[in-house]
Amino acid sequence: MSDSFKAFNFHPLIVRAIEDSGFTKPTPIQVKAIPLVRDGHDLLAAAQTGTGKTAAFVLPLLQDIAENPTKYQKKSARVLILTPTRELAAQVLETIDQLGAHMNIRSAVVFGGVGINPQKAAIAKGLDFLVATPGRLLDLMSQKMADLSQTHTLILDEADRMLDMGFLPDLKRIVKALPQDRQTLLFSATFSLEIRKLAGDFLKEPRSVEIARNQDAASVHQTLYRVPKSEKHTALRDLIVDNGLDQVLVFTRTKYGADKLCRQLTKDGLKARAIHGDKSQAARTTALKEFKNHELPILVATDIAARGLDIEKLPQVVNYELPQQAEDYVHRIGRTGRAGESGQAFSLVSSEELDRLKAIEKFIKKPLRLTDFPGMDYSKENEPQQEPPKKKAIKRASQKRRPAKNSRRSAPRKSGKQQI
Repeated sequence: MSDSFKAFNFHPLIVRAIEDSGFTKPTPIQVKAIPLVRDGHDLLAAAQTGTGKTAAFVLPLLQDIAENPTKYQKKSARVLILTPTRELAAQVLETIDQLGAHMNIRSAVVFGGVGINPQKAAIAKGLDFLVATPGRLLDLMSQKMADLSQTHTLILDEADRMLDMGFLPDLKRIVKALPQDRQTLLFSATFSLEIRKLAGDFLKEPRSVEIARNQDAASVHQTLYRVPKSEKHTALRDLIVDNGLDQVLVFTRTKYGADKLCRQLTKDGLKARAIHGDKSQAARTTALKEFKNHELPILVATDIAARGLDIEKLPQVVNYELPQQAEDYVHRIGRTGRAGESGQAFSLVSSEELDRLKAIEKFIKKPLRLTDFPGMDYSKENEPQQEPPKKKAIKRASQKRRPAKNSRRSAPRKSGKQQI
């Protein structure tokens, strides 16, 4: 494995940008992928967000542009990068602009939720890099404002998430508009059967690169607390306040849950914002910017909205609810503990989520120890164990005597206590 970027013999302007960015040592995905991309191979790569995969394809493509400058075609782009979410698209563009800072690179990003006219203007004169979400790109293509016939390279970033989000028909339409003689790079968190089939359809004799999928979890200190569902909000508040957490990414399973939690935290006097698909692009961009700049201490996100978020040196994440899919647990905690840094992940686990916890343990092949949350009273949590015999007694009592309307709830409890 190379210990520095010097082994790649990049153009001096790219080397300068790498140094400006503070990168000193290539990551495993960069070491494996960069030579293959430079040699013109199609690539099937399994790597999670935060492993340096964006630079793994941007750097060799910048080198290709440095060696063979783009002959710009109107409404066309030399390189097309497709992403599942607006946030990921914006971050990919940020990396391109950062690493191509000294090369006069033409780049643009197009996605929904914002005005389309500025995006048309950005594409009109031709681009080196076009980063897009599938839906907005198809809108531009239907208006004949995006021409893919001269595109040399296609990158499918977070391809597994694009399939999860139902983008396969859109991807097929876009690929049909591309030249047959192109280079295609597909990046995914895992090599699922669906991804392998997609690669078979879109890639030609690809080389494969795989980075251990639970590698991120190894550098993260994981703490799992046993917390009743009704006490989760209180536990989260105490966790943040008592530990002085000033930059924490909190995961919920639903958009409604994210909004509700933000309202509760705001009532507690804590500053929190939510990002999910129902938020406007302006609101999502503002929240993410404030969070990155340490102006917003708490960002609450759903799995889809957070997919691809790359927040440098994020110290903590909290699983307010365990994810439905065990694999998403690794994606979540992988937001912290990146690039050799240590990170911390807290999970609040209710009794209803124990099956999900078992699935996570099976997936990461490691037991996770549940501990009691400091200062929490668990006495009430044990009371439901006495409920089954009570319910039978209540049923018999109700069959013998129908209680008055106002005492329907209290009468059975009273009879239950008398039996005890």
